[in-house]
Amino acid sequence: MLKIHLVVGARPNYMKMSPLYEEFRKYPDKFKVKFVHTGQHYDDRMSKLFFEDLKMPKPDVFLEVGSGTHGTQTAKVLERYEKYMLEEKPDIVFVAGDVNSTAACAIDAAKMNIPVAHVEAGLRSFDRRMPEEINRLLTDQISDYLLTPSIDADENLLHEGIPKEKIFLVGNIMIDSLIRHRETAEKSNILQELKLQSNQQKEKYCLVTLHRPSNVDDKQGLLTILNAFKKIGEKIRIIFPMHPRTRNNIKELGLSSFLNSIPNLTVTEPLGYLDFLKLEMHSDLIITDSGGIQEETTFLQIPCLTLRENTERPITITEGTNQLVALEQFYIINAAEEILNGNLKQGKIPMYWDGHTSERIVNIFM
Repeated sequence: MLKIHLVVGARPNYMKMSPLYEEFRKYPDKFKVKFVHTGQHYDDRMSKLFFEDLKMPKPDVFLEVGSGTHGTQTAKVLERYEKYMLEEKPDIVFVAGDVNSTAACAIDAAKMNIPVAHVEAGLRSFDRRMPEEINRLLTDQISDYLLTPSIDADENLLHEGIPKEKIFLVGNIMIDSLIRHRETAEKSNILQELKLQSNQQKEKYCLVTLHRPSNVDDKQGLLTILNAFKKIGEKIRIIFPMHPRTRNNIKELGLSSFLNSIPNLTVTEPLGYLDFLKLEMHSDLIITDSGGIQEETTFLQIPCLTLRENTERPITITEGTNQLVALEQFYIINAAEEILNGNLKQGKIPMYWDGHTSERIVNIFM
């Protein structure tokens, strides 16, 4: 029997590991699976919401790493996961995405000669100023199974000298979660709670998420985005589930009164997976700096404007409905107005973004 550790650290990991856990559990005679939660995202309310929404079991171990600098966080994971692995002696460690927990747990496993499987391998922004890019590069170099979501990811790995026999094109596991939970998400009352729907009539709205330091830590950059929202809010309702980092920075940078002056803006607390998915599925436009949302909107065929210089998910642009937009007021407003005027980018769903990625992964280890 193969002893497997599935590592989660930040909320995007939950959507990647939940379908994989369900699939491995179909074969109790072949796999013994344990959930390792590093606690990198430590907000009790949000973690609880996501675990409940995704029907994930309570983690077998919670390392309680918490917040801190990148070095502090990574060091704590390295120390605490190593101790747990020495007790557990897993046969293989699965890590996902590009957060600090991903790189740290992969390093621990590799140094103990335990095989590492990287879910969502091969993504590249080619911007080493991003901590996530460093995590991706390190993790891929020491992984034994590189489980990629798209053809461009395979090409990146081959270009970096990764042997072809280690690379497996399996598709996008985030889409597994979306497909499995969208029927339940449709039952959410979030549209009614936000007064977006009454008597079967849905109000048009733009959904916003912002959390990256490059967008929310600098006063001028944040003000540029909020100024754009002020103009966009004249034409469409804006729903903004606000990340704690963004909320704190708006307050600390003295922008609270400006935020309150934006017309048609509704700010909410961060939402659980099902409520957010319901909002996402029925939105007319999404403005974000998130990686996973670029993928989900491509699958859902919803226009997406990504406020970043680059993306590690270029297939969402070349094949999907995503567009990169420079952090300048004119470009943000112009791109949004083009979409609101009906000039929509036509996209298609990439290969293997079909809800069966977890099955393809498990078949590799059968």
